[in-house]
Amino acid sequence: MSGTHEGVPEIRGPGLWRTSTRRRVTRLRAALSAAVVVAGTAAVAGFVAISGGATANAAVAAPPAGFTLTWSDDFNGAANTGLDTGLWRYDAGPGSSFGTGEIETTTTSTQNVFYDGNGHMVLRALHSGTDPNSGWTSGRVETQADGFGAQPGGVVMMQASIQQPNVNTSNGAGYWPAFWMLGAPLRIGVPWPGSGEVDILEDINGRSSVFGTLHCGVNPGGPCNEGTGLGSGERACGGCQTGYHTYAVQIDRSVSPEQIRWYLDGALYFTINSNQVDATTWANAVDHTFFIIFDLAIGGAFPAAFGGGPNAATVSGGQLNVDYVAVYNKPPAGLGTNIAQGKPTTASSTEQAQFPASNATDGSVQTRWSSAFSDPQWLQVDLGQSYNINHVTLTWEAACASAYQLQTSANGTTWNTVYTNNASKGGIQDIGFTSTGRYLRVYMTARASQWGDSLYEVAVYAAGGGSPSPTPSPTPTSGGGTLLSQGHPATSSSNENTSFTAPNAVDGNTGTRWSSAFSDPQWLQVDLGATHSISRVVLNWETAYATAFQLQTSTNGTTWTTIYSTTTGTGGVQTLNVTGSGRYVRMNGTARATQWGYSLWEFQVFGA
Repeated sequence: MSGTHEGVPEIRGPGLWRTSTRRRVTRLRAALSAAVVVAGTAAVAGFVAISGGATANAAVAAPPAGFTLTWSDDFNGAANTGLDTGLWRYDAGPGSSFGTGEIETTTTSTQNVFYDGNGHMVLRALHSGTDPNSGWTSGRVETQADGFGAQPGGVVMMQASIQQPNVNTSNGAGYWPAFWMLGAPLRIGVPWPGSGEVDILEDINGRSSVFGTLHCGVNPGGPCNEGTGLGSGERACGGCQTGYHTYAVQIDRSVSPEQIRWYLDGALYFTINSNQVDATTWANAVDHTFFIIFDLAIGGAFPAAFGGGPNAATVSGGQLNVDYVAVYNKPPAGLGTNIAQGKPTTASSTEQAQFPASNATDGSVQTRWSSAFSDPQWLQVDLGQSYNINHVTLTWEAACASAYQLQTSANGTTWNTVYTNNASKGGIQDIGFTSTGRYLRVYMTARASQWGDSLYEVAVYAAGGGSPSPTPSPTPTSGGGTLLSQGHPATSSSNENTSFTAPNAVDGNTGTRWSSAFSDPQWLQVDLGATHSISRVVLNWETAYATAFQLQTSTNGTTWTTIYSTTTGTGGVQTLNVTGSGRYVRMNGTARATQWGYSLWEFQVFGA
């Protein structure tokens, strides 16, 4: 189902969103495209199906290996009652305003949207009168939260167990059930389809089918062929009208190119790769957070393309039954423990009592901090002791900061700016840097909307997986020779950025580091100035360490002799006794432990 921003402000209050997300763009559906985008047919390595065919009242499925449950709803409300508006928002109004040609009016009535008392949410389409093209009511709901997405280097999975309306091609003309997502930027006015739409399940006219689609770019045309989108085409879905089945999508930012994968009952049936469109289009549509929508439309361009409807034979009372919906996340490799979670958190202001600063460090994307509607604002967390901080992940609500800094402090008073972003688009942002501090502050100087600054979560990670910042070891004066490398010229195969250059690894400061590009192999070398006998090398790794590397020496910086080799590197501080001689000493990394590069706080060479 398509979605665009109507721009109509709503009364704010607990659980209420700021703007309507009605659809406006009329378009044909993904199935109409003759050019079907490449479909995945093989299982993805590491993917574990959450479930096969679902049962009528199943518990929320356990996370697959490597994932954790981020959010879910099992729809356990009392029979014939309305939805929990702390979790769900009704999108009520005439379908004619949605822009897809549908004819129903969606309502808040428990005749159309309700719990059935048996663990299901039900959207029911009802008809009154004698004209099949008028008199229809139905339901459409969306999550209040819009913080569901994948971290850079991570994976997010949205899954629901659903029984499609129990109709067929004889009596189901015009039925259009859907389970889908829209990009959170839509809620602050970023237009569709550039803000992204992922259709997880669509079917029409009781055809026992499933369609999966990505909408992106511009409408009409553009890199995503709008208003059709990039779609799977029609796929068989046997028994989907009469029983519960699981429909899922994974957004995978841990692979290159990034992927979106569609699953039916745990089986992969369609894949889109990020390199099928340009990088900007993909990032704008996919690399942010989303909110989830269920709706049961009647009529419109998509059913019309497959024979039309509704007609005189179309039955009233068809139901989209949802047993559960869940969001699962797989974090990036190598980040370790979030040292901010549960720690004391304060802010410059709060919009209301429901949105305190502590919500941003409680580990839940169902809660958030929101500031007053002015600039500047800040949010800070007291980590309790000093850490060597190396990553921060910000999960913004739709009302994000367009400009901010990350700052650290030893005392909560004097601040050191370690990162600046003056063109923030919100979503989920993962920032790598190196700084030592007890306090971490997000200092926001400009807002992306008329609302305040709002964060679902601030996660902080440190070198050593969350261990306190180490006290530098004294330079050995006996038993291992003299420290030869400190302050000498150091070079490398690459640098992650200008903050993490090779000289940082030989400056004697464990608060600075070298970090490489995110590929294999990479090397770091130091010029000792003259030939020395080498007796010991100490590698003080950041979290992004090498699992396989060699230590090598050279008299000329060109021809190398390996004096140590391992394929089972453990990271941390590695003290390696070696025997060799040379003017140049090199760490040659051939395999990384994480998706990040190679990173060393210090590279120390001892000898005589």
